[in-house]
Amino acid sequence: MRLKTHIFVSALTRRVFAMGDYAAVEKKGAEEAGAIFIRQRFRDGTETLYAPAPQNFFDDEDDGGRKFERRLVRAEPDTVRETIVREKRFDPDLWVVEIEVDEIGDLIEVVSADAR
Repeated sequence: MRLKTHIFVSALTRRVFAMGDYAAVEKKGAEEAGAIFIRQRFRDGTETLYAPAPQNFFDDEDDGGRKFERRLVRAEPDTVRETIVREKRFDPDLWVVEIEVDEIGDLIEVVSADAR
């Protein structure tokens, strides 16, 4: 069983703050099962956007954890913003979480296209 979205987001933001970094919820979505998009901001002004991984990354023995893929890497903020606006048109219940960390580490599970 998967954690409710608001609990996952709360835990993520607390972990980021515990590391001495910054996190904020930019947009709240559906508390139960809203999709989560994560904007990782860097000091040079670029951003990496993490989006929910496609279903083909999940198998029958999935542990219920959330998996993310890198949608944009070190992109300009306007590009990231435009991508999120497009996603909101498709899914108005999504969440957007902004974090300022140098390394994503084990904050979220990131899968790669090579793993498909």
